[in-house]
Amino acid sequence: MSVGKPVRLAYGRAGLEVEVPAGADVLEPRRRPALPDEAEALRRALRHPIASPALRDLVPRGATVGISVCDVTRPFPAARVLPVLLDELDHVDPSRVTVFIATGTHRACTREELRDLLGERVLAEVRVVQHDALDRSRHARLGTVPGSSVPALVERDFLEQEVRITTGFIEPHFFAGFSGGPKMVAPGLAHLDTVLELHSAARIGHPLATWAVTRGNPVHDAVREIAARAGVAFALDVALDPEHRITAVFAGDPARAHAAGCAFVAETATVTVPEPYDVVLGTNSGYPLDQNLYQTVKGMSAAARIVRPGGAIVICSECADGLPDHGSYGQLLRESGGPEAFLERLRRPGPARHDQWQVQVQAQVLARARVRLRTDGLSPEQVRSAWLEPVDDLAACLAGLLREAGPGARLAVLPQGPQTIPRLAD
Repeated sequence: MSVGKPVRLAYGRAGLEVEVPAGADVLEPRRRPALPDEAEALRRALRHPIASPALRDLVPRGATVGISVCDVTRPFPAARVLPVLLDELDHVDPSRVTVFIATGTHRACTREELRDLLGERVLAEVRVVQHDALDRSRHARLGTVPGSSVPALVERDFLEQEVRITTGFIEPHFFAGFSGGPKMVAPGLAHLDTVLELHSAARIGHPLATWAVTRGNPVHDAVREIAARAGVAFALDVALDPEHRITAVFAGDPARAHAAGCAFVAETATVTVPEPYDVVLGTNSGYPLDQNLYQTVKGMSAAARIVRPGGAIVICSECADGLPDHGSYGQLLRESGGPEAFLERLRRPGPARHDQWQVQVQAQVLARARVRLRTDGLSPEQVRSAWLEPVDDLAACLAGLLREAGPGARLAVLPQGPQTIPRLAD
């Protein structure tokens, strides 16, 4: 590869440096300044929310309060946000406040992870409940998942709180449009059966189940309806920069505050390019999102939006937590006989499987392009068993792929991975 320009990729906690050709297009979200005083911005948003009374006025003295919070697969700064929120609820006895870790179908957080996630003050002052999607007895029914006969089952304890609040981080999402907001109820606090329907093959395969689309998206439409049935009184979402500093706060009426946050992130994150690239180098946004290969499918999906059919995607993801070992992602990869066989199996009638949605998207990406993975957390054998090609020398890999593509080959780099919404011009 000729002398080019250095690019720093979001990778694990430390990042990864690579030199790319001078003509490569580096695509990143438009940078927004971090808020100079996060606590003051949070207080202001809670006291002057969007289409809602101030949080303090909304919560009666003596009420029980449930607060839904992201788990450790998201960089939501709960340890910085929750103390400010709790200060606004200082008229409520802390013993009547419960923080619910919205794990969805992910594993529970370890004690150390909870300490890092919530901070010592929150752990000491309020009750903390980790959601368990497999324990049906812990869930109550809120009708059915829209468009189906499957029960919409949500954490009963959360529903029994007199005031229900969601907190989250709005980022682009590869099939729900955006994260945060209503996702903190479902799938965040939903039973596995409900999640399987929300992430069914038909919904995931719908053309509007994609990045930055919420209305008409069969995943997000159903998620939004279930959250509305849950009677969430107040939502608090933030936008973050690459260093996980808060750039904006959106609080108030759950639907309107989340919509405002989504519009902000879409305007910030969307990058339009005139034509597809032969090679796309991407990441999975670094830690905590690149903890495992399951999450890394998001980075693959973002890169696939701008790679030419038959082109190549190279993803850099640390995967310190492996595939991971929990869930069914690895098992589905091993038993499916490759991406084409997996997609064919989805076309046949049969029960949905845990994590099949992630494998479905990965298979769809592989139907468009080859995917290579640079990682420190998986062996070459593990990478190959996941239908991908391992990368040892990143610079040499890129040089080889560009040579194969021929003269004039075009390379795009997504240093922040799925925090960028790349799109082809109409």
